[in-house]
Amino acid sequence: MNNNFDIIAGVIKARRTTKPPQLSGKRIPDEQVWQLLELADWAPTHGHTEPWRFKVYAGDKVTQFCQSHASLYKEQSSPDKYQQEKYEKLLHMGDKASHILIAYMRRGDLPKIPALEEIAATSCAIQNLLLGATALGIASYWGSGGMAYHPAMKDFLHLREEDVVLGILYLGYSEKEAPAGKRVVPLSDKVEWM
Repeated sequence: MNNNFDIIAGVIKARRTTKPPQLSGKRIPDEQVWQLLELADWAPTHGHTEPWRFKVYAGDKVTQFCQSHASLYKEQSSPDKYQQEKYEKLLHMGDKASHILIAYMRRGDLPKIPALEEIAATSCAIQNLLLGATALGIASYWGSGGMAYHPAMKDFLHLREEDVVLGILYLGYSEKEAPAGKRVVPLSDKVEWM
């Protein structure tokens, strides 16, 4: 096979989710995070709208984001739904993360392009970033919990109504060996060759 194919296939098959508590706390150089963002910027985009956007938290800002995230949860939860454990989890989610990135779709000015396509393009940008992280030996977690999809998060981030948060990315290093990959449904059950 083509050497480029083998390299990219290896990176794709090696990518794993590493939960934030499994990170080591070691800091990633900001320059490497910029390299990952440059890879994200090469995602496919219909009409060159380039809808992917990232808010990057590093250093003390990681802790500040986690404090804000936990506070949003506490403020927005009704007393009967509030869970102290969930608050604590959100508060400490980034304790060992080097960087936290909020990935969101910024709706473009071409209404003829469906929002779904803009979300798909932003998801491709996130995947580019995650694959680049794997290639650099950086562990990653694409989180969607807590307040990620709540309107209060949009307000906190100063996003517009039509923008969509697609996740909270936690980046760092991990000493833990990545588990073997697995697929539950055989590929033959997912493909109908016409």
